[in-house]
Amino acid sequence: MNISMLLQHPHQHFLKGLLRSPFRHYHFILHSSTHLGSRIPRAQPFYSLGLHCAKWMLLSNGLKRKLCVQTTLKEHTEGFSDKEQRFVDKLYTGLIQGQRACLAEAITLIESTHNRKKELAQMLLQKVLAYYRGQEQLNKGKPLAFRVGLSGPPGAGKSTFIEYFGKMLTERGHKLSVLAVDPSSCTSGGSLLGDKTRMTELSRDMNAYIRPSPTRGTLGGVTRTTNEAILLCEGGGYDIILIETVGVGQSEFAVADMVDMFVLLLPPAGGDELQGIKRGIIEMADMVAITKSDGDLIVPARRIQAEYVSALKLLRTRSKVWRPKVIRISARSGEGITEMWDKMKEFRDLMLASGELTAKRQKQQKVWMWNLIQESVLEHFRTHPTVREQIPLLEKKVLSGALSPGLAADLLLKAFKSRD
Repeated sequence: MNISMLLQHPHQHFLKGLLRSPFRHYHFILHSSTHLGSRIPRAQPFYSLGLHCAKWMLLSNGLKRKLCVQTTLKEHTEGFSDKEQRFVDKLYTGLIQGQRACLAEAITLIESTHNRKKELAQMLLQKVLAYYRGQEQLNKGKPLAFRVGLSGPPGAGKSTFIEYFGKMLTERGHKLSVLAVDPSSCTSGGSLLGDKTRMTELSRDMNAYIRPSPTRGTLGGVTRTTNEAILLCEGGGYDIILIETVGVGQSEFAVADMVDMFVLLLPPAGGDELQGIKRGIIEMADMVAITKSDGDLIVPARRIQAEYVSALKLLRTRSKVWRPKVIRISARSGEGITEMWDKMKEFRDLMLASGELTAKRQKQQKVWMWNLIQESVLEHFRTHPTVREQIPLLEKKVLSGALSPGLAADLLLKAFKSRD
């Protein structure tokens, strides 16, 4: 559903619809020279976006109205019981002290779909965000953590690589967090891969934290709360965050909006060596690593490396200071992994010095905000009583061929607009 379509109906209906939202502790302020009428209150609860300020320009009758969502930590605590505030304070204190149990419980909280727990999660996130921003200021405004996205087709050896790579990093004094996004079974709803069970050594390392998160049917292979989980891990003192996506497909484009560096892992002798080029995925990669480069696979790994090096020269680079690299690695022998980490550090330093890393993170914050807006508005639209009643009827007509999907969508939007 296109969010711009949902914003086309008159502002009075839009605002009154928002006021019926079940979420609390956010207030909006309308700045306008024209009174909206006594039926529209000046301040009412609004859904949390997890950001300090977001603005929409709503155009109606030639008048501009700014809807500015302003939040403070004080407002976050209003309306919560003492028990709930103590619970959030306990999680926050344990989290910033580096307690893994509190981090695990905090991520479970933000993954909850219960409305009240969503509110508690937003209060916790605001506290962690304020703390983390303070720590960044003490670090002269530089990011404290390095976010790396890892993806590749099944069988590329992602879990084996992460375990070897993670052990190397923790031995060098780093704290590593692995957010393994695990596809969910369509039959049972459970996770399919069980990445944590395949990283036995790393899962026992006290300086490493592995969190498998089921997608629960989320398109793109990245969970709804991956961004929030990254923030909590950084607040917990983890300076390297690895996000492992489901595989090759939509997920690369989603994870690219969350990380500083995107690494594509490809196995040798995988059939069509330039498969990534055809899917456009190679354009997203800052580094391509050919895995399993040992034994009988060294020769095909070298051939694929040469082909990708040639292919990357034909693509337009996304950075002015970095050209994507193609390397060969082996998690079994350890070959190339130390050199890979050196190149990753080189990428981070160059991007930070040029200012591209800061600009990239700011752009990602904006994408995150609009993703939340789209999700929230669509959820409000789908759960509205009038629309909810019409959906089953219109779906049957679409399936029978009596209505086209476009006409059915128009009828739902009209029902939403005229609900009052």
